[in-house]
Amino acid sequence: MSQYNKLYTPADSAIVFIDHQPQMIFGVANADRATLINNVTLLAKVAKEFNVPSVITAVETESFSGYVWPQLLDVFPGQPIVERSSMNSWDDAGFRKAIEATGRKNILLTGLWTEVCVTWPAIEMLGAGYNIYVVEDCCGATSPAAQEAALSRMVQAGAVRLTAIGALLEWQRDWKNKDHYNELMSLLKSQAGAYGIGVEYAYTMVHHAPQSAQKPQIVMKKAQLAMSGPSV
Repeated sequence: MSQYNKLYTPADSAIVFIDHQPQMIFGVANADRATLINNVTLLAKVAKEFNVPSVITAVETESFSGYVWPQLLDVFPGQPIVERSSMNSWDDAGFRKAIEATGRKNILLTGLWTEVCVTWPAIEMLGAGYNIYVVEDCCGATSPAAQEAALSRMVQAGAVRLTAIGALLEWQRDWKNKDHYNELMSLLKSQAGAYGIGVEYAYTMVHHAPQSAQKPQIVMKKAQLAMSGPSV
């Protein structure tokens, strides 16, 4: 029976951020890098909101790759970073210990580069009995071909492909669950692109939330036009 025959939850999953560092993103060529940073940051914020354990790891910070992006560090202030020399996180005892400490078997992986630093630990973690979900739009590779080849290899090994929106909505699952609803909507409105705009529309036009700052300006402009009378 497939190990993926049920949905994961905030109570049984953890998320990993691998090598989200400046030198690594410089080499990303399969996706828009600003969008990639936004996706990673959004998923990190939602993971924190749902109290999903997170592991952050970096490779050769001061000798090559630079520090973890400030956008990610700001979400998890003070959290220890697992520093490594190996390209394969699973080779590192500190990383394995951090994963084991989460107590979770459903692991969402994000990272740079997909073809190396995500693929290699994914394969070995699958071998170690973990269920691996690769959030592909939070991963970056050195070319579109490298991204697709890496994802194909991981799927062949038993991993599952996800995207950020699908990944975070699986934690929410049911809109009747209100514990994280407002904060999730706030995060989506600010960082979920077109979906976020849809959320904003639903809030204001359907649920009649307080109007944005633009609305009074529009009303004022209409009032001024009415006062000016018909044109001649």
